[in-house]
Amino acid sequence: MNREDGDDSFDYLFKVVLIGDMGVGKTCVVQRFRNGTFVDRQGTTIGVDFTMKSLIVDGKRVKLQIWDTGGQERFRTITQSYYRSANGIVLCYDITCKQSYESLERWIDDVSKFAAPNVVKVVVGTKADLESERIVQVEDGEQLQRRHGMLTFIETSAKENTNVDKTFYRLAETLKRQHDAGMSIESQIEGIRLNSGSTPVGGLWQKYESCCRY
Repeated sequence: MNREDGDDSFDYLFKVVLIGDMGVGKTCVVQRFRNGTFVDRQGTTIGVDFTMKSLIVDGKRVKLQIWDTGGQERFRTITQSYYRSANGIVLCYDITCKQSYESLERWIDDVSKFAAPNVVKVVVGTKADLESERIVQVEDGEQLQRRHGMLTFIETSAKENTNVDKTFYRLAETLKRQHDAGMSIESQIEGIRLNSGSTPVGGLWQKYESCCRY
């Protein structure tokens, strides 16, 4: 297991899991994001690999725990155990391999069974530099993203460093703002509990007073 970004200070910490078939380039994407390098002949991930990377989002330090999973069938049950505590899921397929795209339906089914309902999902088409070998069209990725209500669809190239940082930054930004929104609602609910005798302010106060009355 690899671990980078040794600075332990952070404002937010989120767990992100990369899934998809073997050979789609998940590890290349992670390595490009982590240290800006690309290895053409990358070894197969056995089980799960782990690293960390921090980003600055809205002036805050957001640390991502990135779990790069092996896509082999024998590791599928191991991978499922990582879904439960995941904040974000990156579903990867190779634009030159139709089977890897079609397999995403199976991976998505696993996510729906084992991950939290509010997990943020991103679809990533890898190896965008191999345009001449493309089999899966951009429209296919867009349709998959819309069909399953995912955050976004984006094509990347770890080799040419295209959209890799953008993918993780968009995910980190969304996770931070989702967390902030959840904390804001929890604070409002707590305020209502502590001030149950106060005059309601607007519809939101009235709403929570009603549901928490008993």
